[in-house]
Amino acid sequence: KQAQVDAERHNTTTMNSGTGIQELMAAETRASQIVAEARIARGDRMKQAQVDADELIAAYRLEQQDAFDKKANADGGSGNNASAKLQAETNAEVQDMQGQFHQNAQKAVDVLLSKCCEVSLEVPSARIRSTQKIYGK
Repeated sequence: KQAQVDAERHNTTTMNSGTGIQELMAAETRASQIVAEARIARGDRMKQAQVDADELIAAYRLEQQDAFDKKANADGGSGNNASAKLQAETNAEVQDMQGQFHQNAQKAVDVLLSKCCEVSLEVPSARIRSTQKIYGK
């Protein structure tokens, strides 16, 4: 009779441990689903935040452009004078840079050619020693 009770206890314990493993696997699956859902929700929130930020930026940009246009119109013709002055300064600087380029172009070519054509036929002593070590001389 004792052997029969022990056998029943063993079968019950085995069934309980099998059920426990199944419960653990189900809990792990559910946890994976929760994590995946949270990642998707986070991605959706990030996309919505980007859309909202883009809308705010566009509204701010429009507001600032309107303020700039109003100020430029309020100044009247001075905007054109400032633009013409800026254009004249830019053209003068471009002319100056082009002059410097033409003045120094030949010098730059000469330096590059001298460095390209300059070949030293002397073998450094360190190279000689390392070659001797490699070939055992």
